Amino acid sequence: MLVQPSSKIYTLDEYRTLEETTEFRNEYHDGEIIPMTGGTIDHSRIIRNLIRLLDVALQQKDYEVFSSDLRLWLPQYRKGLYPDVMVISGVPICNNNRADEVLNPCLIIEVLSKSTSSYDRGDKFLYYRSISEFQEYVLVNQSEYKIEHYLKTGENEWLFREYSGSEAKINLESVGTTLEIKDIYEGVSLEL
Repeated sequence: MLVQPSSKIYTLDEYRTLEETTEFRNEYHDGEIIPMTGGTIDHSRIIRNLIRLLDVALQQKDYEVFSSDLRLWLPQYRKGLYPDVMVISGVPICNNNRADEVLNPCLIIEVLSKSTSSYDRGDKFLYYRSISEFQEYVLVNQSEYKIEHYLKTGENEWLFREYSGSEAKINLESVGTTLEIKDIYEGVSLEL
């Protein structure tokens, strides 16, 4: 979740120094620092489930799963963002040899909240599409069995699929695995 940015313009180095010393994460938007607010219990449960499921499914494969603790740097937009879940194929490419900023996820998953759903579907997806390795985008609704899935099919072409209900399965083609929707929502209190 995002809160209002401060009015001061920060250099990238000032932002990085702040991120190394602060207790809370902040996004960087071309000079603006935007504090991130905390999520809900169910938001955290979904992220935990996704990381666990992907980690198990991708064992013995050349993929690595990362949580929202790792920053994604988007050079074209001069933005540092914290996706809920990222998967990188092969070796992570670090921005300027920084261990806290990567450049090359093939799969990004965001858990939607009321305050961020428009941003996640709109501008954030636009920013993510600037990553050449990025092939798949998944948006998980935290209050009902509903998942939006975007798969890159060609240059500037994305296929959209929507999944509803606990018995559905989602095929993550960029990493060659399928997840059951009910497993993604395990332990989550849904409004049915």
